[in-house]
Amino acid sequence: MHRVTIGNVEVANDLPFALIAGPCQLESLDHARMLAEKIAEACAATGTGFVFKGSYDKANRSSLGGKRGIGAEAGLTILSKIRDEFGCPVITDVHETHHCGMAAEFVDILQIPAFLCRQTDLLLAAGETGKAINVKKGQFLAPWDMKNVAAKIESTGNTNIMLCERGTSFGYNTLVSDFRGLPTMAETGYPVVFDATHSVQQPGGNGNSSGGDRRMVPPLARAAVAVGCAALFIETHEDPDNAPSDGPNMVPIEHLQGLLAQLRAIDNVMKG
Repeated sequence: MHRVTIGNVEVANDLPFALIAGPCQLESLDHARMLAEKIAEACAATGTGFVFKGSYDKANRSSLGGKRGIGAEAGLTILSKIRDEFGCPVITDVHETHHCGMAAEFVDILQIPAFLCRQTDLLLAAGETGKAINVKKGQFLAPWDMKNVAAKIESTGNTNIMLCERGTSFGYNTLVSDFRGLPTMAETGYPVVFDATHSVQQPGGNGNSSGGDRRMVPPLARAAVAVGCAALFIETHEDPDNAPSDGPNMVPIEHLQGLLAQLRAIDNVMKG
């Protein structure tokens, strides 16, 4: 059983779940600081380890007009400041091989987007940084296929790997979560993360952007914790309906602490 230690957070399938949380897109330092403070408060109140998440570039928007983000220089600077101010690890997406070394100078975890989870060169470049890697399972992959994804990163000598479930394609603009996938991926020995917010996404469901149903985030998160997972990935925002991307999926920040309390109670029963 692999344990991945990132700063002051330890992630493993047999440990209390950790939380990866933050906005879909970074907007400004003040905005990130406000959300990080509220997430940190919710996590402190529930005894939850916390990794702050924010993307500086969303390269897989539904349409050319989709808002992509504030860019690498500004975004990575924000993430490094959040890490320093709040003492929490930080995570961001990388989309191309040359992003990996650059981002690794500022963040603790590199995240491989689901659409790119089989891109060998990207996986190798991420692994070679020595940073922890969170790989999202492609909506088109079976859970047992993720052992091959992990093996690519392992080939670099890096075993700081987390495998993330975020739903499977189920017809046009629809995803479904198959919770058999969590224990199946856990058979690799690597920590399994459940992405509760992207699992309720409706890819391209709004025509030029993705839709979603945030009402379903709490039930899916409860199910994932009941089945067993090492971490939960939850995007959050103070005003999701006016967020620059993925608003329909994000949990309002004022609801986060109550949800975490529910999830912690379930996790305590499952893991003792």
